[in-house]
Amino acid sequence: LAAAGIDATDAGVSVNTHLQSVSNPAVYAAGDAADTDGAPLTPVAVFEGKVAASNMLEGNHAEPDYRGVPSVVFTIPELARVGMLEAEARETGENVRVAYSATADWYSNFRVGETCAAAKIIIDEDTDKILGAHLLGPDYAELINFLGLAIKLGLKTGDLKKMTASYPSVVSDLGSML
Repeated sequence: LAAAGIDATDAGVSVNTHLQSVSNPAVYAAGDAADTDGAPLTPVAVFEGKVAASNMLEGNHAEPDYRGVPSVVFTIPELARVGMLEAEARETGENVRVAYSATADWYSNFRVGETCAAAKIIIDEDTDKILGAHLLGPDYAELINFLGLAIKLGLKTGDLKKMTASYPSVVSDLGSML
């Protein structure tokens, strides 16, 4: 890297907001090879790769948007999170409401014999938007993707409560979790 005039840190190539090297404009980097704000997750690396490729081909016009990127530990039950932690949300000075639900006895979990399940959703009370979510339960890897999309698009909890979902799916529980 040094021979090509490419600055790097232990985290990867030092890049600007377009994933272009700050020291060699002919070089772009993404994923594990780049020092970015993105989480070290495969879907983030793929997304960054698409942004970098688009910028290489069409000029620097795109920047990665890391809002709403979920992460999941595929244990039994699944442990998932997206967005801010409660402490992070409170540090922003927002009017934070935490919706906590012990969901093990809800039918979507009971029907599969799960005895350990819960949801914690952090909401901006003033805007009614989701700031973060932390879930533990079966199929919650799918539900966290939905919440990630809600964060990315700025959907309000009132909008999500109006949704009709298949039953008994974990998504059908979302309105009660909020």
